Amino acid sequence: MLDAYRPGDRFLATPTRTMLAHGVLHEVPHGARPVAERVAAALSEARARRQASHVVMGAIPFDQDAPAALVVPQTVRIGPALASDPLVALPTTAPGAAGWTVRPVPGAEVYGRGVAAAVDRMWKGEFSKVVLARTLELTGPDEPDTAAMVRRLARRDPGGYTFGLPVGPDRTLLGASPELLVSRLGDRLVSNPLAGSTPRSADLAEDVRRAAALLDSAKDLHEHAVVVDAVHQNMAPYCSSIDVPARPSLIRTATMWHLSTTITGVLAHPEVSALEVASSLHPTPAICGTPTPLARKVIRETEPFDRGFFTGISGWGDADGNGEWVVTIRCAEAAGRTLRLYAGAGVVAASEPEAETAETAAKFRTFLDAVGAEL
Repeated sequence: MLDAYRPGDRFLATPTRTMLAHGVLHEVPHGARPVAERVAAALSEARARRQASHVVMGAIPFDQDAPAALVVPQTVRIGPALASDPLVALPTTAPGAAGWTVRPVPGAEVYGRGVAAAVDRMWKGEFSKVVLARTLELTGPDEPDTAAMVRRLARRDPGGYTFGLPVGPDRTLLGASPELLVSRLGDRLVSNPLAGSTPRSADLAEDVRRAAALLDSAKDLHEHAVVVDAVHQNMAPYCSSIDVPARPSLIRTATMWHLSTTITGVLAHPEVSALEVASSLHPTPAICGTPTPLARKVIRETEPFDRGFFTGISGWGDADGNGEWVVTIRCAEAAGRTLRLYAGAGVVAASEPEAETAETAAKFRTFLDAVGAEL
């Protein structure tokens, strides 16, 4: 299915399954009702009409009041997880020289000044964390081969969450997120918040040293604890029981080490869907900040662009309430000859502008490697 994906299709690979969808039976309409209610109504209608697909796929923006890109597809093929296929380990074709023109928005110096200004405000007690992002706008001589990009992303991190999703006319959201916002399979809820990161190294000894230092970093452990506590508090009302490990572990992607905590719970009410829980968790402090309303305001004041679907929610859900919804990071949006890449870093009082700028550069690496571009 990975090789069969083409622009206009909907592709999603998770640790539990691979999905490839064609066509559109229903678009989930924009409206005043919560998105989970609108999705449930669309899926109930599809089931009542005995239509072949009882699954919704797509993406929700960072601002949940903005229009989402969610559809009930005409057909959906579901296969095993990519990581279960030994062929996924085979090297993919390296990207050719595309002649990209790269424009940072904002530039590294401006981004660093934004981080410094946020840190100053934290020391004055205004707020405790904000996630600030920047973008890279890549323009090429031709339209990019988005299908080839998705294949490279999937093969680089086959155990993660890879997606290629239409989000508008001739616009595609593609990426490889390491972060599960929430899944529901039966009565089991799982969330895997990530917060606290460090770039990986090509040198094995240095890579191990960086991982160990991350596990011992007071700054990163505090940042992570804030996110875990927020997820715990928002998940608990949906659960008859919930388990939160006392300390984080490490997960790695091709470019980053992350502090990770897997929170598991037993669903108390079977009518609650995965998307309803995901909507209550979003945005976590991992992609917004705390307190949330003030962090949102700082983001609007500091970032010179609209996040759109970046740091939103992407995934799938079915008519029984099951689903997997991930935080839309390590992503880009393709439109015409342009790719817009996104990366953010969690800023706390102990943050240093140079380090946070370097972290965003390392996160860009996931996509730059997939398209053959340099920062």
